[in-house]
Amino acid sequence: MKLNTKGLFNELRGSTKTLIKDFKDFFKAWYRFLFVKIYLWLRHLEDGKSFLAEALYHGRGKLARPLIHSGMGGLAVLGIILAPIIANSLPNANSFAQTPPPSAVLSSVTEAEEATSTFISEKPRAEIIDYKVETGDTISGIALKFGISTDTIRWANNFESSTVLKPGQTIKIPPVTGIVYKVNKGDTVYTLAKKYSSDAQAIVDYPFNTFTDDETFEIAVGQTLIIPDGVMPKVAPVYIARKTPTAGTVVASGAFVWPTSGTISQRFVWYHRGIDIANKVGTPILAADSGTIIVAGWPDNIGYGNRVMIDHGNGFVTLYGHLSQVSVSTGQTVKRGDLVGLMGSTGRSTGPHCHFEIRASGKTQDPLAYLK
Repeated sequence: MKLNTKGLFNELRGSTKTLIKDFKDFFKAWYRFLFVKIYLWLRHLEDGKSFLAEALYHGRGKLARPLIHSGMGGLAVLGIILAPIIANSLPNANSFAQTPPPSAVLSSVTEAEEATSTFISEKPRAEIIDYKVETGDTISGIALKFGISTDTIRWANNFESSTVLKPGQTIKIPPVTGIVYKVNKGDTVYTLAKKYSSDAQAIVDYPFNTFTDDETFEIAVGQTLIIPDGVMPKVAPVYIARKTPTAGTVVASGAFVWPTSGTISQRFVWYHRGIDIANKVGTPILAADSGTIIVAGWPDNIGYGNRVMIDHGNGFVTLYGHLSQVSVSTGQTVKRGDLVGLMGSTGRSTGPHCHFEIRASGKTQDPLAYLK
């Protein structure tokens, strides 16, 4: 007996389609049923809202007083009911209702008076105060007493690091660590913050600083401003070179001495026609040999900066560049070893040094081949 597989497959497919169609019809019927129910329920709710709104509208303010009075009465009753429950649930609830006898109060006051001690108020101080130095006082000790840095006291009183206080001397004590600054024309919060390594926001946040405009933080000329945690910038030392007198008639020896002391930071190469001798600003620069000054100063904008050139009268010319001060003048004579200027970093320079050249008949030579 042969099975008709094709017929069974067609019958199964037909049954599946019928089942799917029945499910679709079932869900559609449920959807229509639920939609109608929800719609009718919302419709009744909307009708109820409309009826209530219409009743309130027609009644307008007539029900306001009864509603408020009944609401307040309900709250009062609720408070009376819940108060004992809340009180019993709190720890140490009975301690609030117990009043100590007068003798106990008197006893506690007496004990407190016996244990009383004096404390310095920690209220922030706004003003700069005057302090009279006592015997044994030091800047560091006074700074510790007032809770500020020693540098703050030095800066406020223009003290040097070696200053020693004298008993009876009056000094100024700023309220916080930082800089006390008197505003000059052109100053702004931002320029002062940059100058004194502080933060503009810190200056603004300091509660005792005032501004002529609280939105732009404009400051007035002459007002005193506190720059919290500010640091006084280091002042570069000022070097005054003495003028070297003319040496009269001189004769070059032909032997060159080192023009200054320091470290050779750059040697003679084809793109650098001399040697650089590095040291501190203000280091003396000396004439390498006797001769006549033919250049003194900065007569142009080329990279040598302030310089001195000496014609030694024997075909040699020496050059000393990047000086901070020039101690000679054009036309005068100098002997070997005379001061011609001070080391600096003028012109095309990234740090203090002396650029030294030796020229023979107009051609640059390696100075290391000539220096003793």
